[in-house]
Amino acid sequence: MLCAGIVGLPNVGKSTLFNAVTESRKALAANYRFCTIEPNQGIVTVPDDRLDVLAKISGTQKIIPSTFEFVDIAGLVKGASQGEGLGNQFLGHIREVDAIVQVVRCFENSDIEHVMDDIDPIRDIDVINTELLLADLESLEKRRNRQQKVAKGGDKKAQAELDLIDRLEPHLSSGKFAVTMEVTPEEKALMKQLFLLTAKPVLFACNVAEDDLAKPDANPWVAKVKQYVENHHDTSAVVVSAEIESELVTLEPEERASYLEHLGVEQSGAGTLIKEAYHLLGLRTYLTTGEKETRAWTIRAGDKAPVAAGVLR
Repeated sequence: MLCAGIVGLPNVGKSTLFNAVTESRKALAANYRFCTIEPNQGIVTVPDDRLDVLAKISGTQKIIPSTFEFVDIAGLVKGASQGEGLGNQFLGHIREVDAIVQVVRCFENSDIEHVMDDIDPIRDIDVINTELLLADLESLEKRRNRQQKVAKGGDKKAQAELDLIDRLEPHLSSGKFAVTMEVTPEEKALMKQLFLLTAKPVLFACNVAEDDLAKPDANPWVAKVKQYVENHHDTSAVVVSAEIESELVTLEPEERASYLEHLGVEQSGAGTLIKEAYHLLGLRTYLTTGEKETRAWTIRAGDKAPVAAGVLR
């Protein structure tokens, strides 16, 4: 099962958000650094209003939604690529996920410590990105040293990998993620073997206070993050309040809808985040319905009908 890893600086709301999207209490959410050490893993269901509509048409009571996995990873600090904080452990856990959800703090709260002492989400993003880039550059240098010896023996695959590294190093050194570099299908296959952190697709989650949830664009930090993400990553930024989401999971569905309406919000930020992460992983859904069940089947983007039919069981 593919998984998305939740990353960010300490105390930005990662564990609170993880508990909300997985509707669990697996992750310790506390007001001190590195309250998460070992990754927490949880299965999330993908919201899809079409399932209820089809279930009513078919008269079935059993609904089976699509699922995938979220992983809550320990907070990163400046210098992680050199082993600061839980750096090496943190980076190792990121290598194991298929996509990255980077949580950034976009709210003031004097009761919650910030590792950098003040609120600046763009700086926080740069800290995370810099550590990932430095770790990848170090990894590429080691890979280069190994493959140069092999390439001298006439190994064409090793030479192709060296050529790719020659392109990747200046790209990463300029502050750009590997995932943003244009590559051929052959280079894409080679890049997978490099296990680069910055080759993973990424999206951003702006964690805001309750008062900002109804009008997030009025929050200046959210506006800056969205602009930054659009210009530097060509991806999306989702607005969510981890605090509110943690309260919503304690309510019944009808109560959740009423609470969101009271806040002036149409849908849960966690639900939006889950759907965005699902698509980020390259997953898509098709639906079947009948007397026994209405079900969402997970396929990969680009799968043809015969492949999609093969997931039926």
